[in-house]
Amino acid sequence: MGVSITAPAKLTLSLRVTGVRDDGFHLLDAEMVSIDLADTLAFEPGSGISVHDEVRGGLGVTGVPVGPENLVARALVAVGQSAAVRIVKRIPVGAGLGGGSADAAAVLRWAKCRDLALAVGLGADVPFCVHGGRARVTGVGEILEPLPFEDRRFVVLMPPVSVDTGAVYAQWDERRVASAGDRRDDGSVGNDLEAAALDVVPILARWRDRLAEVTGHRPRLAGSGSSWFVEGDSDALGIAGQESLEIDGARAPLVAVRTLPAYSVP
Repeated sequence: MGVSITAPAKLTLSLRVTGVRDDGFHLLDAEMVSIDLADTLAFEPGSGISVHDEVRGGLGVTGVPVGPENLVARALVAVGQSAAVRIVKRIPVGAGLGGGSADAAAVLRWAKCRDLALAVGLGADVPFCVHGGRARVTGVGEILEPLPFEDRRFVVLMPPVSVDTGAVYAQWDERRVASAGDRRDDGSVGNDLEAAALDVVPILARWRDRLAEVTGHRPRLAGSGSSWFVEGDSDALGIAGQESLEIDGARAPLVAVRTLPAYSVP
C-alpha cells in the first residue's frame, strides 16, 4: 500500500549572508517558516520518478529532472531506500520557495530520517524542510534553532521566471569583492540576496514594484527569488479575489498562504 507525504514550501522571512567557508559554501543567518503551499509525494513499491504539474498559473515544471540527479532520487540513495515516487508539483521551480528541498525532505521524513548532516548534503534548505515550522537557520543550513510557532498569513507573487540560485550567490560574491568585503546598503529589506538577484534577473524589480503598487507594502524577496511576498491576508491587503498580476501580457499568480507548525518523524 502506498504512502503520501506532503512537502510544504518554506518562506525565508529574513536572510543574511554572514560569510563564505573555505570550501565555497555560504554561511547564513535566516528565519524560515513552513507555509501551506505544498507538493505531494506518493511512494509505491518499485522504482522511478514521475512529475505532474499542478503549479498555479501553469508555470510548469520545466527543468525538473526525473533521473538520478533529481533531489528525490538523491535522497532515496542517501537513505538507502528504493520506491516509485509520483511528485505532484505545486511549488514553482526556481521560485525561492524551496520546492526541490521540500521534496527531498519528504523522502527523509518518509524514511524516518532526521540526520541533519545527511540532509544538508542534499541542499542547504533540506534540514529546515525536514523539521518544518519556524526556525532560525545558521551555518550552511544545518544548524536549526526552533522558534515558537506564529500563525501568520502572507500573499506570495510567483513571477513566470525561474532563478538560478547558484548564479545569485555568484553575483553576491562579485558584489562582496567589489565592495572590499563591506556590506552595501542596496535598499533590500531583510534579504542580503535581493540586490544580487536583481542583477541576475532584472525583470524581478518590475514584479516587485507591481506587487507594491497593488498592496501598498514593500515586498520581500523569497530566498534567491523569483517569488515576492507581503505579509497579511488578501482582504487586508486590498486584493481579495485577485488571482494574478500582469506585466506586458505575462501573468504571475497571487497565492494566499499561512504558516504551518513543525512536524516530527514518527
